[in-house]
Parts: sequence; C-alpha cells; structure tokens
Amino acid sequence: MLLTIAFSSHFSPQIPQYRFRCQCGSFSPGNGFQTERGLEFDTGGAFYRRESATGRDLGVLAASLQKKDSGSLRVLDALCGCGIRSLRYLKESEADFVAANDGNECYGSIIVENLNRVCAEEEKRWVVSHLEANRVMTEYYLQKSLFDFIDVDSFGSDSSFLRSAINCLKFGGLLYVTSTDGFSSGGHRPHHSLAAYGAYVRPMPYSNEIGLRMLIGGVVREAAVLGYHVTPLFSYYAYHGPVFRVLLRLNRGKVHDSRHYGFIGHCHQCGNSNEFSWDQLGQFSCSCSVSKVSNSLKVSGPLWTGPLHDAAYLTDMLDLAKQWGWIGCDGKDSLEKLINLMVDESDPRLPSGYIKLDEMASRAKINTPPLRSLMSAIHEKGYAASRSHIITNAIKTNCPMTEFISIAKELLAVSVS
Repeated sequence: MLLTIAFSSHFSPQIPQYRFRCQCGSFSPGNGFQTERGLEFDTGGAFYRRESATGRDLGVLAASLQKKDSGSLRVLDALCGCGIRSLRYLKESEADFVAANDGNECYGSIIVENLNRVCAEEEKRWVVSHLEANRVMTEYYLQKSLFDFIDVDSFGSDSSFLRSAINCLKFGGLLYVTSTDGFSSGGHRPHHSLAAYGAYVRPMPYSNEIGLRMLIGGVVREAAVLGYHVTPLFSYYAYHGPVFRVLLRLNRGKVHDSRHYGFIGHCHQCGNSNEFSWDQLGQFSCSCSVSKVSNSLKVSGPLWTGPLHDAAYLTDMLDLAKQWGWIGCDGKDSLEKLINLMVDESDPRLPSGYIKLDEMASRAKINTPPLRSLMSAIHEKGYAASRSHIITNAIKTNCPMTEFISIAKELLAVSVS
C-alpha cells in the first residue's frame, strides 16, 4: 500500500485527501451485482451483508423524514464501503448532497459507478473521498460544512468517530451509529467497554439490549463533553454480526438531569432487574436478600437507562414506509412488524431489560405458557408488557420475576383444568 496525497475539485480545495493506493487489483467492477429495494449496484468485492438491508431501510426512512422537516438533506456516509447506503440516500431519501467516504481507495471506481446510477458526477450532488473517517469529518467541521444526517457504520466497538461526527452535525441533525461488539455487550470484555463507551459491562441475561444502551450511553457522554445532548429516536439490534444500530438527534445545550444515564443491576438470585442513579452509588442492593447481595447482584454502567425509541417518530417512519409501498411487498411484513415492536417497546413504564421465557421456566421448573396468553395476563394484573424486537421468546415488563412466575403458573393451572 502506498500513501499518496491528492486533491479533488469536488472536495474543498483546502482539504488534502490522503489516500491509500490499491495495488492488490482484486477489486473491480462487475464482481458482485446485487439488488436492494429495486436498486441495482455492484459490491465490487467490498464487504456487503444482504441481512443488513433492514438497517439501511431504517436509515433511508429517517433521512427522508429529516428532509421533510428541514427542507434540505446533506448526508455524510463516513464508512461507505461499496456505496450502497450513499446510493439509497441519493435515490430514495432524495438527498441534495451526499459525501461518500471510504478509507480504501480500492473501492473508488465501484462507489463512483454506483452513484452514477442515480445522477452524474457533473451534477455535484455527490462526492467520493478516501480519507480516514475522523479526518474527513474533522475537515468538514473546520470548513463549517455541516450535515443534516451522518451515517457511521463502523466495525467492532470503534467509538473514536463519535466526537468527530457530532462536531460536523447540524443542531437538530441525525446521527446513525453502529457497534458490532457482542463480546463487550455480553460482559466478556468489561475493560474494553469501559475504554470504548465509558461503561463497565458485566454479564446479564439481556446482553443485546445492554449493547444498545452502551452505545447510546457512549454518544450521550461525547455530546455532553461538547456541551450538547442527544435524543434516541430508535435502537435496532440484528443477530447477524451482531449489529447494534442507534439513531439519535443532536440538540443544543447540556441536560443537567442524569436520570436516564445511570446503572443497571440484575440479581441472579431472584431474577429481578433494577436501575440505579448516581446518588445511589455505594447503596446498590436487591431487596430479595441483602446479606447475599455482593454475590447475587451484578451492576453495569453507566449506561443509557431511558427509552430506546420515540414512538411518534417510529409511527412517522412506518407511515412513510407504507406510502413507499414497502409494507407487504415481501409477503412477510417484516419491516412493519419490527417497527410496531419498537413502538410497543417505547412504553415509558417499561424498565431496562427483558425476561426470557426459558429463564422463567427454569426458575419455576414449569413449562412455558403461550407468550400471548402470558402477556394478556400480565396486562390484566395492571403491569406494562411488550414483546422485544431483540429476541422472540422474551417479554419486556415492569412485573417482578416472582409475580411473573405466579402468573405463568396460574395460566398453566387453568389450561390443565
């Protein structure tokens, strides 16, 4: 690999583009044609997951709503790969301008070819660069060339992009971030999660939700350092990868209320989960058995403990998807089901975490009642409950584990009689 310096007439003339010249020769047009939402594109050997199309669908819907709200749409795709996200932002979200950046110059011809399918380079609706992501975002910030929507689809737990992304985002703009670090969210690398997101994460039965809260918490922390605050609009987990994707809105000013940024504890003895605030430091305990708390209570944090989604925003996304004919087109209504589950999860009464039916059955030494029947019974008892979009055999609820088990046993007794 040779490091070269180049200048592009479509990029700011004051900004040098440090590029890596590809000598491998393995990336060439025509290597991998794919189709997504009716758009044909060439992967050209770049990393591409068909399974990630849902995450791209959500991003495109959000970007389109952003244009409707603000009247214009400037998008930065900081790690664009073959350019499929940039292509879709141009075509489907009708972005006025897209900056497609990938540090690997080997993908350059593929990205240009794909974006040319929407509009010619001469129209100046898009530009391709090959800078390290932090560098390109910092250069745009220094030029005061800010964006309405920034997509940072990073790998692993690389949180180094967060501050640079926030810096070049307009107030009211949307930041779409990614983590694929399932080891840290599972509590297997607590010092790694502490370094990346400022959260010491320990093993918990709802680790994939913890991964989303860890990612949101990292953005919350970075925004606060800069004097801003962010609001999560949706949080999406996909098992392949795994992939944690979160969309947040950037707002002016700090929020001095830290009630949604704290600690989450899970008691392995009784199965209950609790949220703890900063002023409870040194007082964490579980009511089930104070004498055994040191062995049974596992606490992770600081993490985002507030809502994972904004129900009204998700409803707007679903309405737009229906307008575009995206609902029902696959015969499964998978996108509609996903968004509706997220809406249900938005109930402010629901705490962090979820209860796996298998865990409940194991504790109670019973079979598992039908999920729908169990949810109905929980609602009848006055508790909040919803299914989780993260895992199919789990329920998010504010019902304590002991009561949860009692309800399940009552259902089984009725079914036997």
